[in-house]
Amino acid sequence: MAQQAGHQSTSTTGTLPHSRSYLRPTRLLSQSEREKLHPSVLAEAERRAASIQLRVADAITAFAGSMNFVYLHILLFAVWMLVFEQSPWPTLTLIVSLEAIFLSTFVMIGQNRQAAFQQVKADHDYNAQEHLLEENTDLTRAIHELTAQIHQRVLAEVTASTSSSASAASPIKDDPTKP
Repeated sequence: MAQQAGHQSTSTTGTLPHSRSYLRPTRLLSQSEREKLHPSVLAEAERRAASIQLRVADAITAFAGSMNFVYLHILLFAVWMLVFEQSPWPTLTLIVSLEAIFLSTFVMIGQNRQAAFQQVKADHDYNAQEHLLEENTDLTRAIHELTAQIHQRVLAEVTASTSSSASAASPIKDDPTKP
């Protein structure tokens, strides 16, 4: 979803937000242009907004994927290395390792969310496409039937007018023995 949302055209959403807050379901649902969103996007956002755990995971992944996260860590690491601990920074190494474990878990949560969202969207698109195909097939059959009926009527009219004009052109012979 992050890749797709980053490549949205401005005609779809009006203006593209400068922050990644549009990726969070609660903010996505509060937009005034909900009718422009894909139905499966809305369904997934409503499902994620209903769960506290998923809202927390979304908030963490939204922050961890931002430049503010990078700036904060640069500042914290610099302060830690200059003020709290001297080289080789064993406590800082432990903290960074633990943070990497948790962040990798949140990355996997995000990947699972993305896979689930893509599957829901693919299922919706498939069902919509199958419905349209069925509808188009029915319309094609109806057009074919109407065309066949029109063809039969035109053929009957042509045959009737041809036979009536042929009978009017030649006199009717009552007695076959008379010339």
